[in-house]
Amino acid sequence: MEPLEKHYLGLSPAGFHRNAYWEWPSGMQSQCLIAMHGLTRNGRDFDSVAKALSPRYRVICPDVVGRGKSDWLPDGALYGYPQYLADSAALIAGVGAASIDWLGTSMGGLVGMMLAAQPSTPIRRLILNDVGPFIPKASLERIGTYVGQDLHFAGLPELEAYLRGVHASFGTLSDADWAHMARYSARRRPDDSYGLAYDPAIARAFRAGPVADVDLWPIWDRIACPVLISRGGMSDLLLPETAAEMVRRKPGTRLIEFPECGHAPGLMNDEQIGAVDRWLNETAS
Repeated sequence: MEPLEKHYLGLSPAGFHRNAYWEWPSGMQSQCLIAMHGLTRNGRDFDSVAKALSPRYRVICPDVVGRGKSDWLPDGALYGYPQYLADSAALIAGVGAASIDWLGTSMGGLVGMMLAAQPSTPIRRLILNDVGPFIPKASLERIGTYVGQDLHFAGLPELEAYLRGVHASFGTLSDADWAHMARYSARRRPDDSYGLAYDPAIARAFRAGPVADVDLWPIWDRIACPVLISRGGMSDLLLPETAAEMVRRKPGTRLIEFPECGHAPGLMNDEQIGAVDRWLNETAS
């Protein structure tokens, strides 16, 4: 079973752009889950979890603008959360569901938090994969060491080796998982070499000035829907004390940890997918 590639239009100050998303159809059209990836990734990261959930959910996995098969923006300064929120609102409108469950890894989780905190939000339940309302400066500096490099790879094996290094914190992935990531993380260059499937200009925010801690606690405090937090036990981005404070401030929030992972659990193995599936079943209304 393969997802369907679909598209919708987003609008930035530079004009319209085409966004791609991957839809896993289901007979349960009344239930819709949007799964959004992290900073340098794409919607195909969720193939395993989407396939597992598709008997009960219509699963939508967008390629955020500048990633995967979505257009690149003409001005790198336009990449940021205002644009991602605007595109997400257009996607939700196009999906046509009265309510949405949201699964977000890292950047995708922050977008979900911001959407869930809005008045009259359509977000019914929120799953945050290794991200929260406080992001330490050190983790952003680490990400800044690799994001935005316009790398060249002679072939997919070389690209896969790079991914295995830079994303080792995803945890224990199978060879098939790494090969899948490499396939959908690649873009073909005119000289037949490979590059990464994202616009290097998404890193512009990391180059704009000194990196500082990110504090979004006021956003967290406005979220009213049920939340599941998936944390990598060795994560440097979602610290243990941050996760504990999230639960303290919002009783009923579920926290699960995967000790073998850092930032962020890959959500590709049965244990991690099963934890998400069980929580969705337990909180179904």
